[in-house]
Amino acid sequence: MAISLTLFPVTATPPPSSLFSFNRLSRSHHHHFSYFSSSSQTEKLRATAWRFAFATRAKSLATMAAVNEECTGNLKRQLAKLFDVSLKVTVPDEPSVEPLVAASAPGKFGDYQCNNAMGLWSIIKGKGTQFKGPPAVGQALVKSLPTSEMVESCSVAGPGFINVVLSPKWMAKSIENMLIDGVDTWAPSLPVKRAVVDFSSPNIAKEMHVGHLRSTIIGDTIARMLEYSKVEVLRRNHVGDWGTQFGMLIEYLFEKFPDTDSVTETAIGDLQVFYKASKHKFDMDEEFKEKAQQAVVRLQGGDPLYRKAWAKICDISRTEFAMVYQRLRVELEEKGESFYNPYISKVIEELNTKGLVEESEGARVIFLEGFNIPLMVVKSDGGFNYASTDLTALWYRLNEEEAEWIIYVTDVGQQQHFNMFFKAARKAGWLPDSDETYPRVNHVGFGLVLGEDGKRFRTRATDVVRLVDLLDEAKTRSKIALVEHGKDKEWTPEELDQTAEAIGYGAVKYADLKNNRLTNYTFSFDQMLNDKGNTAVYLLYAHARICSIIRKSGKDIEELKKTGNLALDHPDERALGLHLLRFAETVEEACTNLLPSVLCEYLYSLSDYYTKFYSNCQVNGSPEETSRLLLCEATAIVMRKCFHLLGITPVYKI
Repeated sequence: MAISLTLFPVTATPPPSSLFSFNRLSRSHHHHFSYFSSSSQTEKLRATAWRFAFATRAKSLATMAAVNEECTGNLKRQLAKLFDVSLKVTVPDEPSVEPLVAASAPGKFGDYQCNNAMGLWSIIKGKGTQFKGPPAVGQALVKSLPTSEMVESCSVAGPGFINVVLSPKWMAKSIENMLIDGVDTWAPSLPVKRAVVDFSSPNIAKEMHVGHLRSTIIGDTIARMLEYSKVEVLRRNHVGDWGTQFGMLIEYLFEKFPDTDSVTETAIGDLQVFYKASKHKFDMDEEFKEKAQQAVVRLQGGDPLYRKAWAKICDISRTEFAMVYQRLRVELEEKGESFYNPYISKVIEELNTKGLVEESEGARVIFLEGFNIPLMVVKSDGGFNYASTDLTALWYRLNEEEAEWIIYVTDVGQQQHFNMFFKAARKAGWLPDSDETYPRVNHVGFGLVLGEDGKRFRTRATDVVRLVDLLDEAKTRSKIALVEHGKDKEWTPEELDQTAEAIGYGAVKYADLKNNRLTNYTFSFDQMLNDKGNTAVYLLYAHARICSIIRKSGKDIEELKKTGNLALDHPDERALGLHLLRFAETVEEACTNLLPSVLCEYLYSLSDYYTKFYSNCQVNGSPEETSRLLLCEATAIVMRKCFHLLGITPVYKI
């Protein structure tokens, strides 16, 4: 069957070039990697989600109360509020016990479980309690549970597990409310007002390539999820725009173009080739090397001629990086290494005043417990380094930008660097000792992108693949597939181009995001552009099919939202409705654990639940048509919000 797609009109306009930035491939050095088991690491990270949600003790009780008030769409939080009341009634002498509510596995009794009974029994059994064991504690918790429209029934199983069955009427009403009030009412509320997400970060004068793909895509999705959760996000591109390499670049620029005013992007040509040529001369020509080293001193001393040449090189790089960000529809604000340079001396002095900085072999370092090597903050020649800049940037983000959560998205090879400078910040008293209280910092590590041969993804010439070429090829392949289905005869060239772009770029993003970020993943165009299985193409088609069903009904869906009622009488209707209602807690889990793959897993499962529903429940022409059209619309709305959070543009027609 020929597949036809029409792209949803693009509403997001690419941001102005001043917002584009490049973050460090100084951030994206590929060091030696340690590898993680995907499933075990995911479970370990997930295990902290509930603790994070309720154990932010550094926040005031008033703040946490406000958070709990705003949990309209979050079933887990709503049930936790009920069980919190029950716990306080059942064991008034144990006020610190927090409710442990979790979604039940598919096919198990109940929709949710409260798992407090066993842990509570271990606390109270030696205190002369009236209870005879965990099952009795479970029964007492059920008995003390406040009456609520959302709960249909509770039962105690095994060693005190409380199974909760939700009321289908309440579930249906909750979905109806979302259809009227909008899916933003289901947004989680995190105990954070402002966060910095530091991502992408290439180096000036170096090509953006596939090594930056994961940082840019993962960082953008984390920023989108936090923004949806009502957090003000400062999207920071910490570009490598300062350092000794600029001496050789500027000196080489002067040699090639004595009149720097006439230098253009076209004149320099490929900046990567220019960089390699200057590096070759630096390595081979001693006189040039000395000039380059002097150029660094002049640049850092503020010499106007050298600053002008530096700015020219940075501008040319920005233009190249902007092409990537426009394709990915990613917005960043550049605050590169040079931005923090004026603050470094003051920050090092503060650390020195606190007694943290010591002399070692001519350099100034901070010794940290648990590490074999110290953190160098001033080199033996008096120059600053990566750690000096990162500590200063952290100081600035905490004190000037007043961020409560600072998230760094780089490869896992830099884990030790982040561990060390985070520890130095704690030692300085900038951060609390616990990594779960605010302000907090997190390093979001990710693995390598591999080719189908299992080695690092490269072209035949052994160079790393340019990111812009990679994205263009995904779009080209997508367009070829559409032309093979005759779409070039049905659509305007603009429609064909936009649709190919939505599918191609969306496929690249989803193929990355669906993996546990800590593991390496294999890049395969054939796999990611497949319209079957867990791919963006399959999910975009699934969304388009839902929209087609609604259109074919001939009904005004906006009118139905106001006048129609939704029922979840069939088991597959109920299963789909329950999964829709778990959207808020899924986004919260993905945010708190900084795991975009959790959201991808939810989206793919949503498509599965919808397929089962549609296979067993006739929509158009059935007595339940109105209710089922509303359920279709709710599914499409949640799918679109998932696409938005993943940075993917939806398609609306098959």
